[in-house]
Amino acid sequence: MTEQQNHLTSLIEQRDNLALDLEKMGAQTARARELFLKTQGAIEYLEAVGVKLPEPEVTEEVTKETPAEEG
Repeated sequence: MTEQQNHLTSLIEQRDNLALDLEKMGAQTARARELFLKTQGAIEYLEAVGVKLPEPEVTEEVTKETPAEEG
């Protein structure tokens, strides 16, 4: 085979590998989306039946002002 034919063969293999990677990522994304939607549905259900989380305590943060450096 010529150098160009070898290059073409290499590119075709690379394309096929990338297509497989994209297919796997698509399946993984679909599973993650499905899990997200189920989780969101469970959250919405619990909120709809009145389940609430306790309010976080609000603490007052004291910030110290530092004088600007002159220079």
